[in-house]
Amino acid sequence: MQQRQLLTDLSFDELGAWLTGLGQPAFRAKQLFSWLYGSLVADWGAMTNLPADLRERLSQTALLTSLALLERVTSADGLTTKDLLELRDGETIESVLMRYEGRQSVCLSSQVGCAVGCPFCATGQSGLVRNLTSGEIVDQVLHFARQLHGEGAAITNVVFMGMGEPLANYDPVWKAIRTLNDPRSLRLGARRFTVSTVGIVPGIRRMMQEGLEVGLAVSLHAPTDDLRSQLVPVNKTYPLAELISVCREYAEQTHRRVTFEYALIQGVNDSPQLARQLGQLLHGMLCHVNLIPVNPTSANSYRPASRDTVLLFRQELNQHGIANTVRLGRGLDIQAGCGQLRSRHLSR
Repeated sequence: MQQRQLLTDLSFDELGAWLTGLGQPAFRAKQLFSWLYGSLVADWGAMTNLPADLRERLSQTALLTSLALLERVTSADGLTTKDLLELRDGETIESVLMRYEGRQSVCLSSQVGCAVGCPFCATGQSGLVRNLTSGEIVDQVLHFARQLHGEGAAITNVVFMGMGEPLANYDPVWKAIRTLNDPRSLRLGARRFTVSTVGIVPGIRRMMQEGLEVGLAVSLHAPTDDLRSQLVPVNKTYPLAELISVCREYAEQTHRRVTFEYALIQGVNDSPQLARQLGQLLHGMLCHVNLIPVNPTSANSYRPASRDTVLLFRQELNQHGIANTVRLGRGLDIQAGCGQLRSRHLSR
């Protein structure tokens, strides 16, 4: 039996070609896009301007979503929601909705699992299962967009900081971004997207050629090659000199500051000396450092740096003129760090 077509896997033009192949006029693509992304419906019966026989045919040949909600956990303050979502093949991914004053961000997964293997990351300990399709990525956004729509709110920002390495699944990730950026879709501006990477240098170079002002975030976590290779194994392939060089190019070409994520781990990468080395490494670059006390997980013994240590680290960066912020932990009470809910589900 032929697998049904996931509509969110198709760009607007591809949807038109697919419908033409079914003997339908091209204008049906505009109608379907409007129902999917404008009205956010997930029910064929709601598409009242489509003929009943077409709706019946589409229900047999196409899918409106690839996801089913398995489990939801919400933080005590109600601001962070993490969902465990089941895909068509039974695999699972996590997506997170984070509410801030004046904006709602969704954190997306780009792969089932991850091949990078960072020792402090729950996802990295599970290995890579497979890449997500562009539609499976888009569906995560629509999943929360429907929820927010019912609350009279809308998604304002999309970050690729969930399970997986986005630049190791480059084409589907960028197809999803272009679909969501399409003025006939959710109309999310390019600056509303941030792609986070462990430092896949060829992928960053490709990003510079896309012509979209998408934000770049780099999981840095150490200012020396020896230490970073322990924490981010891909550093052995793309060492710091090469990574920092391409980040400087990205900032100069796009005129957008590069964000560096730095997970502060007690007794590992949180010393004032390492802060000084980080300041020297990033000196003169248009950038910002997010200091994140590491999320503790049951899979390792890493613990977050103390408050006093974080303040000393910040002082060193300030002395080097490096803009920085201590990113407050979101959803710690629900283990919102990527991979933790999925790991718990698999262990059960």
